[in-house]
Amino acid sequence: MTHKLDFYFDFSSPYGYLASTRVGQLAEKYDAEVVWHPFLLGAVFKLTNTVPLIDQLLKSDYFLRDVPRTARRYGVPFKLPDRFPFGTVTSCRAFYFVAETDPVGAVRLAQALFHAAFGEGRDVCPVEAVAAIAEEAGFDGQALAAGIQSQPVKELLKAEVDEAIRRKVFGSPFFFADGEPFWGDDRIDQIDQWFATGGW
Repeated sequence: MTHKLDFYFDFSSPYGYLASTRVGQLAEKYDAEVVWHPFLLGAVFKLTNTVPLIDQLLKSDYFLRDVPRTARRYGVPFKLPDRFPFGTVTSCRAFYFVAETDPVGAVRLAQALFHAAFGEGRDVCPVEAVAAIAEEAGFDGQALAAGIQSQPVKELLKAEVDEAIRRKVFGSPFFFADGEPFWGDDRIDQIDQWFATGGW
């Protein structure tokens, strides 16, 4: 592998969902290593005194138009959940619980959670909902529900949030392409060019 792509996202980010449907193609094109980093954007919002787009004056109407339009452009399903934005602690912990022993499986779980939330409009907040989605994806739901509550998993998530802030990640999705920062789903084409040219 000649390239590395760090992919930071919040499970409550529709743009993170859209990016999650495309990063795999980019990885295949360049034989790049993609490392998925779910984190809690709420912690960043507190630090930067920011609120979600849906709560921002003027921007919210555009956001509600742009996301489904972009999903149609990519040919992926989109349905905004009734509860939005939603808490993502449970989904993040589930990811890191699986990632401890099965990093590839953790990505598959993340994709399943994203699809459930924004492809089907399902509630992915409660532990039982995350466990059910995990079972649908072939995981042991009971083991995952227990693992979510473990102290080591809680500490893993906290460390990831701290590291995201240290790296000055301020939105979702956020990428580091061979260390170069890019913010937003609409920067994936630029990352493609960055890899192709070795930067500019």
